[in-house]
Amino acid sequence: MNQLQLLRAQNYPRMPWKNGGGFTEEITRDSGEGLDGFGWRLSIADIEESGGFSTFAGYQRIITVLQGDGMRLLVDGQASRPLLAFDAFAFSGESQVSCKLLGGAIRDFNLIYAPQRYRARLQWLNGSSRVYSSASTVLLFAASSLVECTIAGRETQRLGLFDCLRLEGNDELLGLVVQGRCCLIELDGR
Repeated sequence: MNQLQLLRAQNYPRMPWKNGGGFTEEITRDSGEGLDGFGWRLSIADIEESGGFSTFAGYQRIITVLQGDGMRLLVDGQASRPLLAFDAFAFSGESQVSCKLLGGAIRDFNLIYAPQRYRARLQWLNGSSRVYSSASTVLLFAASSLVECTIAGRETQRLGLFDCLRLEGNDELLGLVVQGRCCLIELDGR
């Protein structure tokens, strides 16, 4: 039987960035402590000024602006498109990356995973959605003040802003009905 856990935003531990340039709230991860040993990790970061990103060799990153005017990344010398709210952008954790804020401070959402250990899929949903997943780990991150998620055969879960629903050990085709703006992350071990 799969395990369902509702993680509340007010309980996320806050920790300094690897490069000391800001703070991250860690939502959840598969294992490990600090900034080492994990196969995948979800977090929220507050970026108050333009500057460099920490490197994560051996990892893939997907970043999405949650709040604020947005940013543009410089990834190994190549400028990204302007990244606005809910526009996901993937890059290698080994890359040299810096950001230029398009206005004031922003808040962003990050998935960092080891591609040699996990296959990952991330998609943003808004409104009413019916999705199916056979991934062993399914994460649903709420990006609006109320997100409702009904999984077949279970009670409806209500998530507040930045809460996260974590389902582990899934071994079937799971049907989810989701209401609100959220991010669906699917992870399978290799």
